[in-house]
Amino acid sequence: MTKHNALFLCTGNAGRSIIAEAILNRVAGDRFAAFSAGSHPRGFVHPAALRLLEARGYETAGLRSKSWEEFAHADAPRLDLVITVCDNVAGEACPVWPGAPMMQHWSVPDPTIGASTDAELDAAFAETYRLLHARIAALCGGAAFAEAGRGG
Repeated sequence: MTKHNALFLCTGNAGRSIIAEAILNRVAGDRFAAFSAGSHPRGFVHPAALRLLEARGYETAGLRSKSWEEFAHADAPRLDLVITVCDNVAGEACPVWPGAPMMQHWSVPDPTIGASTDAELDAAFAETYRLLHARIAALCGGAAFAEAGRGG
């Protein structure tokens, strides 16, 4: 079975794209290698994203905010699928990706907008996780994926 490379993009690569990378690597790691990046990376992973992932048992040590330029050169992993998860980056001119991957856009609201307390951030990030998990389940084929991701 061929393992496919998927890249999740967001402007800051601090929340949504990081969460999507973690979900896909955890529940479909035998079929996908997931990565994430940003057009203007923040340089850190949002603490609420880390809290959410750690609370669900995800390994977070290797997660980092990085530029999409890391994936736009000949030595980068060959991408099969690039998914934008925020509307801002979807409207930007992306680099030319080696391998001409399939492109998709998933409009996932920014969980940091309108949230001012840790409790509000945690709730917003939990909703982001729910939306991304459902999309990734659909991408990977549904029921078996949902069972594998349960508890996550």
